[in-house]
Amino acid sequence: MTQSRATLDRLKSETGTTLIEVAVASAILLVVMAGLMGMAAMASSITENQGHLSARTTEYAVDKMEQLQELTYGDAQSNTTIFPSVNNGGTGLTVGGSSDPAAPVTGYTDYLDQNGNILCTAVSPCTAVPPANWYYKRVWQISTPSANLKQMTVTAIVKTSIAKAQLSQSTVSSFKTNCPTGC
Repeated sequence: MTQSRATLDRLKSETGTTLIEVAVASAILLVVMAGLMGMAAMASSITENQGHLSARTTEYAVDKMEQLQELTYGDAQSNTTIFPSVNNGGTGLTVGGSSDPAAPVTGYTDYLDQNGNILCTAVSPCTAVPPANWYYKRVWQISTPSANLKQMTVTAIVKTSIAKAQLSQSTVSSFKTNCPTGC
């Protein structure tokens, strides 16, 4: 009997956590986890939106590059600020323009709405002053790094960012050659 009494005394002397203590600890953990989940959801949303905007700026820069690549080497009149290009009233592949979105040059700039639709038309051409409802801006520069070679650089940028993050911007560059026989 002394052995069972000693065991009983030992069990009584061991203190554990009470139900109230477990409930308080669980409540604290729940509050902390709820705060972290909100922050994780916000971070995920921002990351998703920034990734989407970056992909769109790249897509639009490549679209403009493809439009420029379709022109002949000596084209100096196609209007590429509208789509499809028209064969007059533009700069074609004339050397000029700017690849800096902060310094757009008329004839080398166009604007897109939030869905990627071009806002410039033959009736309402693009200028260095953007239309009120623009969301994406594309600027391009044509240069001649050497004889019979033109470099085309297109930069696309989005108007706004999510949570004051850096604006999504993409730049693509390509070369076009005019190689007479024997190059």
